[in-house]
Amino acid sequence: QVQLVESGGGSVQPGGSLRLSCAPSRNGFGSLIMGWYRQAPGKQRELVATISTGGTTDYADSVKGRFTISRDNAKNTVYLQMNSLKPEDTAVYYCNFRGVVVAYNYWGQGTQVTVTS
Repeated sequence: QVQLVESGGGSVQPGGSLRLSCAPSRNGFGSLIMGWYRQAPGKQRELVATISTGGTTDYADSVKGRFTISRDNAKNTVYLQMNSLKPEDTAVYYCNFRGVVVAYNYWGQGTQVTVTS
């Protein structure tokens, strides 16, 4: 079983920045899509951003221009740079690895991001 370990969450004031990281407990995934999702209290989990092995990215409209997803294919690590944070970005953020050719779907344990003054 693969574990995805997230780090970088915390509390920040509006307008601040945080960088999330997610690394797996092992390598050897092949072609996969890495992504970040978030879940706020009382709401469903939603897509934040995804990035393919080739570097193609996709963002939720609410974070476009503020968040940047990137990956290190050698380390199978995915990052989420979050700038200009808003209180509505407060949520638990989860990383996700989804296989493209081989069917698998792994989730991290989640990291809390709180934006408050």
